[in-house]
Amino acid sequence: MTPVLAVKDLSVTFRTEDGPLSAVDHVSFEVGDGEVLAVVGESGCGKSVTAMSIAGLLPRSATVDGSVELDGTELIGADKRTLRSIRGREVAYIFQEPMTSLNPVFTVGHQISEVLRTHIGLNRQDARTRAIELLKLVGISSAERRIGDYPHQLSGGMRQRVMIAMAVACDPKVLIADEPTTALDVTIQAGILDVLRGLRERLGTSIVLITHDLGVVADLADRVAVMYAGRVVETAEVHDLFANPQHPYTTGLLGASPAAGRHAESQRLNEIPGLVPVLTEQPDACTFADRCPRAVDTCTTSQPQLTPGPHRVACWNPVREPVEV
Repeated sequence: MTPVLAVKDLSVTFRTEDGPLSAVDHVSFEVGDGEVLAVVGESGCGKSVTAMSIAGLLPRSATVDGSVELDGTELIGADKRTLRSIRGREVAYIFQEPMTSLNPVFTVGHQISEVLRTHIGLNRQDARTRAIELLKLVGISSAERRIGDYPHQLSGGMRQRVMIAMAVACDPKVLIADEPTTALDVTIQAGILDVLRGLRERLGTSIVLITHDLGVVADLADRVAVMYAGRVVETAEVHDLFANPQHPYTTGLLGASPAAGRHAESQRLNEIPGLVPVLTEQPDACTFADRCPRAVDTCTTSQPQLTPGPHRVACWNPVREPVEV
């Protein structure tokens, strides 16, 4: 089956005062029709840069190489007019912080209607009617009244629901959700996940979920791609990854997660020592070697590549026994 989204050898380099900075290095993955792919990892590992590359939202200081195909249409190198027609219509983006993404001087109804009028060509009345339907779709009660509210009049969870309504207004093929539950309390998080799950079931939307929360991954995703220092180091079906993590970094993430790694309330969570490196150049070694408890001599002299198969891992000394999580 042809994937809806195919990312192949995607690399992103930023021009900085200290020289080129490699943020994403030859990342590849595919997303099927109606599938949820979670991209996980620590802050600074390249998750959001990868997502913004797909949507064509990176600044001019970024150089992007590789391929991003949406239903066979190449997005890397596409002209601005093509990207504007695709962005919002076929690829939609839910940003991490809705308060800074929504325009504070326009009502939420105006902002949703603008998407519909720009991409679909609806008139004002039809756009308003559809905006009300979308607010109801994402679980906002009294939608006829709320459509006239400004962002500051809504709670954080309601603003996030408005962002989701805007994102799915044109029934996109791919929805990119960048940390959609960050800074929300647990109850509101559950509601947002229910909205995303419902949209996937009703509309058949494919979702790329960017997150560091493994509890969210277990609840919503079909497959997982684990990123570290700009590279995908492991990818597998979600149940397989949780039951049988093979990269030491993945086992570290699971052990450091309250939702996935704690066996008892009294047990301390594990930690991964050190920080994700800032790469001004790609080393000829495993970038996780300095933090890895399983590192061998080969790790410091050669960079591992992803193995073939449904469960892929880039590691010279992977974990082979199942891990209880």
